[in-house]
Amino acid sequence: MAFETIVYEEEGPIGTITINRPDDGNMFTPVMCHEIRDCIEGVRRETRTRVLVLTGAGDRFFCIGGRKDGMEKTILYAGTLPTLEMYEAIDKLQKPVIASVNGYAVGGGNVLQMVCDITIAKESAIFRQVGPMMGSFDAGYGTWYLEDLVGKKKAKEIWFLNPKITAREALALGLINTVVPDDKLKEETRRLALEICERGPFALASVKAAFNARHGGVSGLARLSHDLLLRSYLESDESHELSASFAERRKPDPSKFGS
Repeated sequence: MAFETIVYEEEGPIGTITINRPDDGNMFTPVMCHEIRDCIEGVRRETRTRVLVLTGAGDRFFCIGGRKDGMEKTILYAGTLPTLEMYEAIDKLQKPVIASVNGYAVGGGNVLQMVCDITIAKESAIFRQVGPMMGSFDAGYGTWYLEDLVGKKKAKEIWFLNPKITAREALALGLINTVVPDDKLKEETRRLALEICERGPFALASVKAAFNARHGGVSGLARLSHDLLLRSYLESDESHELSASFAERRKPDPSKFGS
């Protein structure tokens, strides 16, 4: 897949999306939001990739938020930075997503790493939520998910006071999972991804869908029941007997339902 603002690569069972705007802090643009969503949708539809990694180009920025330059001046969709498209795509992807934080994760970039399933960061990475300093906010993923990770009081402190949080501090808070030396980030990210690849993909998809069901409401529950559980049910003895009896216009035989 060819993109303008991201690079997508596959290495065995690992797919990697690299946000590729290092000269502008790897900030999202409308094009980037849609490209990340489209790339994830492509990964969702194929069976080669078992784990997806999301990182930033260069060695300074993971992502420091978004730009609305050039967008229409309207309150309709055309005037809204489509960050939710990225977040929702990560949430509904049935494969684990690892954020490999290679530098500053600020504003929407911090939210982006939070919605990923696992975050591994290099020692010099910095995390920060700067919305109120700039008159902006994230009243959704950036609040609910942050509260889940660090607790309500600490989440409010992060939003109200906008402290710079080092990787070690983020680890202690529960904001991220792992901290590694700067020069080991790529190597350790790959090691972590390969370890996850050894786990059962159906079990991982089910667990991820269960987490998504909590925040995703009816959509999240549908991912668990329709995408995963329904498929298993349709292969059951019960389903086969009910389908056969319907096709043959007879009453089903409950003794063939299995146990």
